[in-house]
This record gives sequence, structure tokens and C-alpha cells, in this order.
Amino acid sequence: MGNGALVPAQSTLLAALAPPDLRHRATAVSRVASNGGIGLGAALGGLVAAHGTGGLAALFVANAITYLLYALILVATVRRDERPEPLPGGYRLLLRDRPFVHLALINVALIAVGWGLFTWIVPPYAREQLGASAQLIGTLLFANAVTVVVAQIPVARLSEGRRRGPTMAIAALAFVLACLLVVAAGVFNAALLFAAVVLVGIGECFHTTVLMPLVADLAPPALRGRYMAAIGLSWWLGLALAPTLGAQALSVSPAGTFLTAGGVALVAALSALALGRELPEGVGVTPQPANRPL
Repeated sequence: MGNGALVPAQSTLLAALAPPDLRHRATAVSRVASNGGIGLGAALGGLVAAHGTGGLAALFVANAITYLLYALILVATVRRDERPEPLPGGYRLLLRDRPFVHLALINVALIAVGWGLFTWIVPPYAREQLGASAQLIGTLLFANAVTVVVAQIPVARLSEGRRRGPTMAIAALAFVLACLLVVAAGVFNAALLFAAVVLVGIGECFHTTVLMPLVADLAPPALRGRYMAAIGLSWWLGLALAPTLGAQALSVSPAGTFLTAGGVALVAALSALALGRELPEGVGVTPQPANRPL
């Protein structure tokens, strides 16, 4: 419930506060902050939780305090309260927006492969099929987070002035290669998993550089919150599909599971190229800010 309320609202606020030509950079900074927080929280959480029940209690209290601080920061810093004129139609207009619906479907596929598969399916596969230790699996997840922190802003800068459809296709192709590397890891060496998770991190950077800024550009200002909520729903659908279908497929054929996921990502790449051709004029290219330092 908290994520369902927080993520669309925060994405909408970020899109409202950042100028259109800087939304991709604002998204990049937000992604760096969130992945840095995930890595830091995991490291500190593990240390604190090692102290038993008392440590866990302290951890949850500290976590609650951070959310309270976040709310206070919002109250103190966000002064604008500009509300666009209401637009009748609501979600009906959203569902009639073909480029947006197309984007949401691509997002379901890419989240299922790039986020869901590599978060929920690769760790048990590495442990049960390849004999990887818990420490190695933790290191893989950490390597993915570090890759995003390091690569996100350079990727955002690289995307400026380039078409968004091909940028998303690059993300999907990175996921295809990552799936092939996981299959190869089962045949040759588990160390290939590191290359796979790094590729996934780079693919994530290309995808998120496009996703939220494009949603903000497609949405009428009065419906931007609903557009963000709908793309958030597509995100969670992708995350739900990966463990639901992937775990069952893994028990039948590990190699087939990852090859199928790679096929899904390949179809998403082709679909992203097609989406690029149907985007409205003016939103098909990531803006290149004029005279703005990174």
C-alpha cells in the first residue's frame, strides 16, 4: 500500500518539479539515490540485524524515522501547489492513448526479465543449480546496484539527443545478452553471472532513462498522476509475473527458462523500435539541454 501510494506520487512530483529538458537527468539522479540507498540499507541492515531481536527492533524504528524525515523534507522544500485544470475522461483517456498502452506493455516485459527474473529467479538458480554460496549471491546483487549507481548518469547524458525507441531497444538487448550469459554460466563457469548482472544494470539504466520522462511527456498535465500510477501498475505486474511463471519454468528446464526470457526481451526490443515510430512529434527524442551543466 505504501509503495502503491508513494511511487506514482513521487514520480509525478519529480516530473512536475524538473523542467521537461531535464527530466531524464532528474530521473537519473533519483535512480542513483534509490540504488545507493538499497546498497547502503542492505549493508547496514545486515550489520544491525546480526544483533538479534534488539537489532531488528532498532532497525525498524530507524526505518520509520527515515520516512518521517522524508515527509518533513517534502513539507519544508516543496512550496509549489499549482494544480492543472481537471480533464474529464480520466483513465478512459489513458486507455485510448495507444503509444502509452504500447509503452506499458513493453514495460511489463522488460521489468519481468530485467528486474523480476534477475531478482527472484537467478539467485535460487545460482544456489541450487550452480552451487553458489549465499555470499556470492549477495555479491551479485550488490554488483548490480553498484553498476546502476556508476552508470546511470553517464547513460542519461549519452541518451541526450537520441531517439527513445532505440534507447529502450538497447536496454532490451542487454537483457537478452544477460540471459544468454546465465545459460552459459551453467555450462562453463558461474563467474559469468557477474557479467550478466552488470549487463542487466546497464540495461536498467537505458530503460529508466526513457521510461518516466516519456510517461511525463505523453501525459496531459491533469492526468500525469494517473499515467504514473498506470505505469507503476505495469511495473508491479512484471515483477509478479517473473516469480509466478519463472519459478515453475525453472523446475522444468533452467536453460529453457532463461532462453525464453531472452526471447521475451528480444520481442520487447523490436516492439520498442516500433513504438519509437508511433510516438507523437516532440517526444520521440530525449531532450538535449542547452547550456546546462550536468
